[in-house]
Amino acid sequence: MKRILLFASGSGTNVENIIRYFQQKKTAEVVAVFCNNPKAKVIERAKNLSVDSFVFSKEDLFSEIVFDKVNEFKPDLIVLAGFLLKFPQNVIAAYPNQIINIHPALLPKYGGKGMYGKHVHQAVLDNKESETGITIHYIDEHYDEGDIIFQKSISVTDCSSPEEIAAKIGKLEHEYFPQIIENLLKS
Repeated sequence: MKRILLFASGSGTNVENIIRYFQQKKTAEVVAVFCNNPKAKVIERAKNLSVDSFVFSKEDLFSEIVFDKVNEFKPDLIVLAGFLLKFPQNVIAAYPNQIINIHPALLPKYGGKGMYGKHVHQAVLDNKESETGITIHYIDEHYDEGDIIFQKSISVTDCSSPEEIAAKIGKLEHEYFPQIIENLLKS
């Protein structure tokens, strides 16, 4: 069975959705959740779904500690689901085209350092965009610049707050992210 390793920093709604999806489908297995925030709700979500978690510091991320731990799990795919730190080059080099991320906008718009979550949705609102969406892309050494795998757009003309945009984006993420992961693992 294919092995998925998830990285997250926060509440973990996407992580929970992905774990539940694959526990039900049994087409792959989430083998662990890696998290850089010891107080993140994602750790509790993983535990409640019987998935191990590994908590590390920012310093650990850029040392051999995280690299060695990733290698222990032998993942077929590494998935960033709300992971807010720049990904380490040594892991990227060891897993070419095996690390993906989801971004809450239609890249290349609203990507780059500091563009995550509410910051993205506020920028979309401030610029009076009529649509936004999600982008699933490969990870490279730059923020949000890896090759695009999938995009889905949605109208936001009826949204008047970043929270309303976030709610629409969350629905897209939950619908499409597990499916795209599954498709990548089949190819």
